[in-house]
Amino acid sequence: MYAWRGQVVDSKTENAGLTDQGSCGCYVMQQQIQRMKMFFNTSLTELEQELTKTKNILNDIRVSINLGDSYSTETGIFTVPRSRVYSLALTVYSDAGAPGNTLAACASLQVSGLVVARSKDRNMQDQEDSATIVVALHLNAGDKVAVNLPIGCFLCDDNSHYNTFTGFLLYAMIKLPWDL
Repeated sequence: MYAWRGQVVDSKTENAGLTDQGSCGCYVMQQQIQRMKMFFNTSLTELEQELTKTKNILNDIRVSINLGDSYSTETGIFTVPRSRVYSLALTVYSDAGAPGNTLAACASLQVSGLVVARSKDRNMQDQEDSATIVVALHLNAGDKVAVNLPIGCFLCDDNSHYNTFTGFLLYAMIKLPWDL
């Protein structure tokens, strides 16, 4: 046992190997460095976990923005709020599951029950595929815009949201005098 700054240190415990007062200061400093390393590693891990949670929340927000509540998450139908020109986009993704299986990434975009655009990719040449439709259409207030998955088509998705439908107002129609 020896004394350091009025404290008695037992050399048989965790401080074994310290034999003089000079080395005791170095040992205390090493302990503090180890505590700081543990603190920073723990803090870094917690920050990384919070960043992951925040990214997931932002991803969900990006996917579910529904200004004006014109899109029904229950039915998957967008009801046009006012007669205007809209941009509509649809992206679909499919994974055949294994090479050689039939791949069918296809869907159709419908306005009030009528198909206005369709994507179709059926093959056995690769394992996964995607297709995108983008159209600008004049839609009337009350039109119902929906995505349809035809028979024999398969889509895959996860938290990355590979399958998307987007609709937004491009510009208001200008009324000309003869359009009254």
